[in-house]
Amino acid sequence: MPTIFSHVAVPVAAALALGSGRVPTSMLLAGMLAAIVPDFDGIPHQFGINLGVNLGGMWGHRGYTHTLGFALAFGLVGLLLARRWGVPRLAGYAWMALCCFSHPLLDMLTSGGSGIAALWPFASERFFSPWRPIEVSPIAASRFFSQRGLQVVSNELFTVWFPLLTIGLSIFALRHTRKS
Repeated sequence: MPTIFSHVAVPVAAALALGSGRVPTSMLLAGMLAAIVPDFDGIPHQFGINLGVNLGGMWGHRGYTHTLGFALAFGLVGLLLARRWGVPRLAGYAWMALCCFSHPLLDMLTSGGSGIAALWPFASERFFSPWRPIEVSPIAASRFFSQRGLQVVSNELFTVWFPLLTIGLSIFALRHTRKS
């Protein structure tokens, strides 16, 4: 999986592309949270808590929280917050659902772990992208703050952050050049 630092790159790049004023700060922050929420399924494991769940199963890591259905359900948060953000309800819903679903899409691009059961409960097949440039991140904090963790963060700068920010800024620039 990419680090939580890189999962937030998608909403940041999307907000850049949409331009200032279209994504209020609180909406951006909520989108960043939505982009990392799917990994909350691994929190008990981090503390050595075994819930009797097979980590490779649907109730373990990269299971139900990494599905399209979960993202669509999570979009309801945006529906509820849209008024506060001053955006149409459908825009709030779409923002949160897409930010949440960006997580499993990035996970599909990693070099390890189990695939993503994106279509569960309709299909139990797990998917990986045929192109997997993102190095899988160490899950344990002790291994993350190591040479290997530094290597992963460096890889993510080049495979996630730079491309997404380039796309976001390019779209922003194109939108503003057409207005002139």
